[in-house]
Amino acid sequence: MGGIIMALGPGFRQQQRQSQKLAMTQRLQQSIQMLQFNVEELRDFLSQKALENPLIDVDTNWNSNHASLSAVKNRSTQADFIEQVSTTNRRSLFEYLLDQIHLTMRDTHLRQIVLYLIEYVDVSGYLRVDEAQAMRETNATPIELLDAITLLQQLDPPGVGARNLQEALMLQTENDEQAPNLAYIILEENFEAFVNRQWAPLAKQYDVTLADISSIYDYVRTLSPTPGAAVGQETTGYIFPDLVVSQQAGQLALKTASMAQPVVKFKGNYFQQMNQHDDQEVTEYLKEKKSEYEWIASSLQQREATIFRVGTVIIDRQADFFLEKTTELQPLLLRDVAQQLQVHESTISRSINGKYIQTDFGMFELKRFFTKAVTKRPTDGQLVSADNVQHRIVALIEAENKEKPLSDQKIVQILKDENVELSRRTVAKYREKLNIPSSSKRKQYLKTE
Repeated sequence: MGGIIMALGPGFRQQQRQSQKLAMTQRLQQSIQMLQFNVEELRDFLSQKALENPLIDVDTNWNSNHASLSAVKNRSTQADFIEQVSTTNRRSLFEYLLDQIHLTMRDTHLRQIVLYLIEYVDVSGYLRVDEAQAMRETNATPIELLDAITLLQQLDPPGVGARNLQEALMLQTENDEQAPNLAYIILEENFEAFVNRQWAPLAKQYDVTLADISSIYDYVRTLSPTPGAAVGQETTGYIFPDLVVSQQAGQLALKTASMAQPVVKFKGNYFQQMNQHDDQEVTEYLKEKKSEYEWIASSLQQREATIFRVGTVIIDRQADFFLEKTTELQPLLLRDVAQQLQVHESTISRSINGKYIQTDFGMFELKRFFTKAVTKRPTDGQLVSADNVQHRIVALIEAENKEKPLSDQKIVQILKDENVELSRRTVAKYREKLNIPSSSKRKQYLKTE
């Protein structure tokens, strides 16, 4: 092999080095995908890899028991290990972005502008907004609008909020630590020449070889021209837990739901049998496929460890909920967990989206346990979560006099007396979210004898 490299010259070596970097980039992207997949999607992904790699065998550990999904807590029935969704579940890109905004940004004028902008993000992830109109309707300055667009473009998936294809590719490249060094600069400075394959002038301008430019082109082709398309796809079928929490002598114990997780196995006998052939091409092929298996096995371990670490923080923060002492949740934001685990917020977002935890009283999506604080009690400074407030609103309305139902302003006053200060608009928003009609529509005229 060394003789062949010498014959082809140093340019060949540089091309080989670039292609290896590209392979690392593709593997990094797939590792990120594996973290974002739910259990069923992960099985499909690994099954496809097994078809492509003769050294990989996948054991899906399918458990046929299933039951209807509990959308709310139900402490009276024991949930089966696998729960089935009876209807199609679709989560839109808008909802995905909205969740991230509420869980990562403070309630400021800038956040209001970002909330305005996501209404103009199409299903492909592109921002289709008239910036002059946006400034008028949000009372934003040009700098504030630019800052809001920048915040939007920092959300997951990478590339969302781009205003054109060039910007979408630049955002994805900027978000990828393994991207070729010149990729972002070339996309920014010479996009037209690059996509039109005018590579000779580019190679001369940046003092690199044509092989370097070709490798960057191959890398860019791995990026998505529609960064938002992967979010909001319809899924049906079964829900499998990633974590299981149980009570033992008043203490919580968390473990990975290993029975539902796919297992990747190495076909050692087949590898030994094929490795006996004195053929350099076969040897290189087996080396490549064995390396792919090792990467997949390592990525699976990392995925499991990351989800478990996130679950540990959730269990610690929401212990009273899991111990069945309360139905309310404590304030918890993505950035809180990210700071504690010293990872990026997008990693936490991928770790909780579509991931479920099995309890003795039902199955819940991990993102269910994230709720922002809406206020502080002036008496003790304790944070009050949106979940706490919504439970209290429901309780007040359930106990109200049906002939004289509570107005939103009256609920505001009751909460204020309980040291929870909210605006009437916030109370109305929560009431609508809970599908509770206004006081005029709740009023009942009781018959008198």
